[in-house]
Amino acid sequence: MRGKLITLEGIDGAGKSTHMAWLAAHLRENGRAVRETREPGGTALGERLREILLDAQNKMHAETETLMMFAARREHLQLVIEPSLARGEWVICDRFTDATFAYQGGGRGVDWERLRVLEAWAQRGLEPDLTLLFDLAPEIGRQRAQDARAADRFEQEQGDFYQRVRAAYLRRAAEAPSRIKVIDAARTIEQVRQHLADVMRAL
Repeated sequence: MRGKLITLEGIDGAGKSTHMAWLAAHLRENGRAVRETREPGGTALGERLREILLDAQNKMHAETETLMMFAARREHLQLVIEPSLARGEWVICDRFTDATFAYQGGGRGVDWERLRVLEAWAQRGLEPDLTLLFDLAPEIGRQRAQDARAADRFEQEQGDFYQRVRAAYLRRAAEAPSRIKVIDAARTIEQVRQHLADVMRAL
């Protein structure tokens, strides 16, 4: 039986990593084989591209950035995601294509129709079975991220950038309400996990 692809999305500081670990443990407790991965990254090439993309010293055109994201994604799909799903594993991925629409489309202003063409080309019809969008006000997310680590190239962007990113995420959620479930990331960890448990039972 084919596995399922679950993607986690949200602005920096929304708590994806924290909840991803809990979600993986929850699925394993329920007898699922789980593969955890991330984007950009997940493969040797993807991780090298991630270093370039997140390095605060690197400057690049928004479309160059977009193409690098999809290059890493195609490699990730070919080497990790698609084989894992074929083996019946449930793949949990920290960010996927919705992040590209949010960060490069909303944040950078790359045309959404171009992104849709690249999405279709790279994914070849594959879509997440479920996307969990951890929604949070940008000012709260920025504070959480600053408290946790040094800022990368995206985290150094100003507040209006993250307002556009959040708006783009919510636009994607409105376009695909059956796939994308919006989680209020401002609530307590316990409340968020209860919501996640309810969503997973439905899946």
